[in-house]
Amino acid sequence: MTQTSSGPLTQGTVEARGLTFAYLGSGPLDDRDHPLAVCLHGFPDAAWTWRHLLPSLAAAGFRAVAPWMRGYAPTTVPPDGHYQAAVLALDAGALHAAFGGGDDAVLVGHDWGAIAGYAAVHDPATPWSRFVSMAVPPPSVLATGFLTYDQLRRSWYTFFFQHPLAEIAVAMDDLAFIDRLWADWSPGYDASADLASVKDALRDPANLAAAIGYYRALLGGVNPDPSPEVQALEAASGGQIPVPTLYLHGADDGCMAASLAEGAGAAFGAPGSRSEIVAGAGHFLHLERPETVNGLILDFLAAGRG
Repeated sequence: MTQTSSGPLTQGTVEARGLTFAYLGSGPLDDRDHPLAVCLHGFPDAAWTWRHLLPSLAAAGFRAVAPWMRGYAPTTVPPDGHYQAAVLALDAGALHAAFGGGDDAVLVGHDWGAIAGYAAVHDPATPWSRFVSMAVPPPSVLATGFLTYDQLRRSWYTFFFQHPLAEIAVAMDDLAFIDRLWADWSPGYDASADLASVKDALRDPANLAAAIGYYRALLGGVNPDPSPEVQALEAASGGQIPVPTLYLHGADDGCMAASLAEGAGAAFGAPGSRSEIVAGAGHFLHLERPETVNGLILDFLAAGRG
């Protein structure tokens, strides 16, 4: 593990599942008396999306880390090209182990990070005490809502990414495609401070292909990992969420309709779970309304600590 410090955040690298994961961290990362919090970003995003939450988690007593997900620079592009949700979930489990997490560790996921989290909390090898997911509802809810006309209209890019020329289109004009997604998904939010770090993570063609590969694995079953461990976790991930879960969704989300959040409760399988719509926020709610979102997360995690 290597680390450098920049203000309240530490940037470093750690080895897990044969990959070198870059991460941002806050708090006493080597002190295992403090519970671990792992925060997973989505698309098109990067670990810097957690720059507001990580110091707040550290102030609340957590060792907080946010990796760049597999394939997002400066994390390694996996040579096997596997991007199934269960593969991402096993990455989260490996990071839990690499940072010495215990059974009091918590998981936070936004967008693809949420998708990974829904699988990760079903992994019997890795204990997570609480889970916070944002912007993408549980798989069982998404499966029924995704095929409505409104959501299909919002999710057009998912189908476009199946096309072999998608990388070329997204890369044009310094990834201007990504600027438009952020503008559509979080209307009115000034994303200029975020887009630079996002583009740094995706500008190399190999990294962009990896990020789009998540969507090809999701819909097209492209290059699936056939290992029994992955297959078992894939099968389990659509079931009820076995740990206390907080689901947050922006009222003005232009990517995932807020109406999808209405059925989230049906997927909760543990006492203390709940969902909440965040007013005045779009898809990147944790950046648009950081004080509100941080407060909801910290209150929920505090309830689990007694």
